[in-house]
Amino acid sequence: MLAQLQVATDGLPLPSPDASGDELFRLGLLYSTGQGGAPLDYVSAHMLFNLAAMRGSVEAKVYRKELSEEMASEEVAEAQRQAREWLAHG
Repeated sequence: MLAQLQVATDGLPLPSPDASGDELFRLGLLYSTGQGGAPLDYVSAHMLFNLAAMRGSVEAKVYRKELSEEMASEEVAEAQRQAREWLAHG
């Protein structure tokens, strides 16, 4: 999976435009738990679960919903904005 990641300007991995729903889901898990070298970042995790759900991951829909219940509405809105931006530039 890491071979298909790009690196953002802040050093965090970003999924490649052709990442599958499963790859996006697994990366979202890393951010939602702070494991695998990823920081604990609910906004990034929500964004990745959202993208994974759009690419067919049923699990991502469940995790996205659960995570959104732990987040402020502003954080959810930011995650959605970042997902739209990734889609536009991917």
